[in-house]
Amino acid sequence: MPLVRISLFAGKPADYRRAIGDGIHQAMVETLAVPEHDRFQIFSEHDAGGIIYDPAYLGIDRTDDIVLVQITLSAGRKPKQKRDFYARAVELLAQEPGLKPQDLLINFIEVVWENWSFGDGKA
Repeated sequence: MPLVRISLFAGKPADYRRAIGDGIHQAMVETLAVPEHDRFQIFSEHDAGGIIYDPAYLGIDRTDDIVLVQITLSAGRKPKQKRDFYARAVELLAQEPGLKPQDLLINFIEVVWENWSFGDGKA
């Protein structure tokens, strides 16, 4: 069960946020073997100053359309799967909602199974 946190500046319409969530989830299903119905996403919108970023870090030109995605998931994905995910997520979000590839920052946090309770107080 990946838990996806998506942070962006406030002011984008609901369909823009939905397209981001849809694209991230589709990329996880296609590249990380995440089940289609295993979708848990938290969106956080921030006012000016609520996201601080370097607009040119590593020579990548970022704008205030920046989207930061942090995915907590069970350990075990191979580096190639993660690289495939990054590429697919960029591709899908460029199509809809039209996010520039430079404005997508992704981070994985891997945890072991006993650090999850999917409900009912059970691990």
